[in-house]
Amino acid sequence: MKLKSLLTLASLAIGSAGYAQETADAPLQISGSVDTYYKYDFEKRSNIPTYFGSDHNSVSLGMIDLVLKKTTGKASFVGELSFGPRGQYQSIPNSDGGYIEGDGYNSFHIQNLYASYAFTDKFSMTAGYMGTFIGYEVIAPTGNYNYSTSYLFSYGPFQNAGIKGTYAFSSKASLMVGLFNDWNVYSDNNGVSHIGAQLMLSPVEGWTAYLNVLSGKKEFDPGTGTVLDLTTSYQVTENFKIGLNAADYSIDNDGAGAYSGAALYLQNSFTPGFGLGLRGEYFNMKGTGGADDESVTAVTLSGNFKAGGLTFIPEVRFDNGSSEMFAKSNLTPSKSASQFSLALVYAF
Repeated sequence: MKLKSLLTLASLAIGSAGYAQETADAPLQISGSVDTYYKYDFEKRSNIPTYFGSDHNSVSLGMIDLVLKKTTGKASFVGELSFGPRGQYQSIPNSDGGYIEGDGYNSFHIQNLYASYAFTDKFSMTAGYMGTFIGYEVIAPTGNYNYSTSYLFSYGPFQNAGIKGTYAFSSKASLMVGLFNDWNVYSDNNGVSHIGAQLMLSPVEGWTAYLNVLSGKKEFDPGTGTVLDLTTSYQVTENFKIGLNAADYSIDNDGAGAYSGAALYLQNSFTPGFGLGLRGEYFNMKGTGGADDESVTAVTLSGNFKAGGLTFIPEVRFDNGSSEMFAKSNLTPSKSASQFSLALVYAF
C-alpha cells in the first residue's frame, strides 16, 4: 500500500519524521518501474471506465517511472517523473496541461516534486506536489497488487500540491495536517483551497489504519466538497494480508461528482514467486438534481508471478451495474462488463 507513486502511505504519515535521524548525507537514490500490458474486453470494446489498462486487444504501454531521492542532514527531497500513457495524459494533469499543434500532448508527468525538513525526530514539514494521502491504490503499478484500478482510485484525488506538517506521537500514532491546492493541479486558480489531515494508528503489529479527510472548494463546483477516507491493512500471517478502503465524497449544493464506496483486498503468497489477490468493490455514484444514484459492483482476481524485479500479472475482472452503464459489442446497453488482461511490471 503506497503513495500514488513508489512512496508508501506510511512514509507520508511517519516516515518523514525519520529524516531527523539522518546524521550524514545519504547518496542519491534512483528507483522506478516500467510496465506494459495486453487487455481483452469480452464485448470487444473498452468498457470499464477506470484508469489505466484501457486499450482493447492491444499490446500497449504503461509508463516508465523514475524516482530520485536525496537526504542531506535533516533536509530531503523527492522528484518523480513518468513517461508514457499511464504516467502522461492518464495521470492528470498532463505535464503543463498543454496541447501542441502537430505534436499532441506533452510527453511526461510530474508525479512528485517536494522537499521536507525534520525539525525534530518527531516533527517534520513537507512542501510541494505530492501523491495524495487519500485512498489505497496508486498510479505506479508497483504499488498495487491488481493491475486494473478500483473506482475509488479513479474518482478520488491523484495528487495534492501544498504544505503539511507531520507529528509522530510514537511509532504507533502520528498526525498530519496540511493546506493544499485543488486536486491534481500544479497551481490553483482558485487559491489554496483545501485543508486536509491524516491520523495514522498502528495499535498492534501488522495492523495499520489511516483516517483521512480532505475538504475544500473546486474552481468550478458550486459547493464545498469533503472526502472522508479510511485506508487500512492487516498482515494476518506472513503470507496472508487483508486490506480495506472505504470513502465518502459529498459536495454541498448538490454538486456533481459525489460518490461513496468500499473495496476489500485479500492477498495470499503461496510461494515466494507466486500469489493471488482478490479485490471486491462496491461503488456508488450519487445522483444530482433529483436523479437516482447509480452503483457498480466489481470483482477482480489477479495473479502475481515474481522473478527478481519482474512481476507478471494475469487478471480477470467482472463488473455489474445497477443500471445499463456498459455496452455490448453491438453498442446496445448492458448492466455488466468483463475483461481479461496480462501485464508485465518491472521495478528497479
